Amino acid sequence: MSKNIRRSFARQKPAAAGTDKSVREGPVANPRKQEPAAATAGQAKGVKKRTGKPPARQAEPISGGKRAVKPAREPAGPPPSFRPWTPAEVREAFARFRRTNPEPKGELEHINSYTLLVAVVLSAQATDAGVNKATRALFAVADTPARMLALGEEKVRDYIKTIGLYRTKARNIIALSEKLLADFDGEVPPSRAGIESLPGAGRKTANVVLNMAFGERTMAVDTHVFRVANRTGMAPGKTPLEVELGLERVIPHQFMLHAHHWLILHGRYTCLARSPRCKVCLINDLCRWPDKTIEDAPS
Repeated sequence: MSKNIRRSFARQKPAAAGTDKSVREGPVANPRKQEPAAATAGQAKGVKKRTGKPPARQAEPISGGKRAVKPAREPAGPPPSFRPWTPAEVREAFARFRRTNPEPKGELEHINSYTLLVAVVLSAQATDAGVNKATRALFAVADTPARMLALGEEKVRDYIKTIGLYRTKARNIIALSEKLLADFDGEVPPSRAGIESLPGAGRKTANVVLNMAFGERTMAVDTHVFRVANRTGMAPGKTPLEVELGLERVIPHQFMLHAHHWLILHGRYTCLARSPRCKVCLINDLCRWPDKTIEDAPS
């Protein structure tokens, strides 16, 4: 073999092997893109040609030819069911409340039925103490719908700006005052439908006003009453309305006038949300809550 032929062969041999520098310096080939082309070379004639889009990934079948499905998370267990209170137990609970506090009073300060209505509207998502702090000065200058309208929305906002949602509440107070003057001669209507027709007033507001201003045996369910009714098992329910109707069914008529005040005060000062004071609870021995502390329960 001549020298020229050997030199030519030496230059060509690495290129044929595919490992020479000249191959590495060229554009890098994507082996994934080359595989389909190599596979189609051996396909029989008449088979549809593959496209550049990769085929959809198939799930591995399980027995019966069905696709494997990820198991769902186990649902949470049902809420604990309490043994219902007997009529004698409910009567005993409210007899204890009455002996301890014969004439319970609501803690919202007010002058008349109108200021009571305004105070209850303001108490939504607020504490009674916070509402009282704001309304003492407000009611000193505006204790009727006409005087509230004369004060104006902007000044009402200034009086109640320490209360949550004060802008919306100021707007509602002005609107309900206008409606009271236009539709009810400036007086708070003694009916649920009339009160609930007022801006910012719902079922709970109507129940409180009907009970405190007009002496009706209504059950106003706030967060405290809702918690006590469910935790004790006296009248469990998923909504305030369910709890309200449940309590009305089980509480004897003779206790209904003050029942919602007793339950509110019990939830506010004894049956607390985070750290209930079971040891000093008047109805500890009757309560169905499984995590209660029963030491030193009242006899």
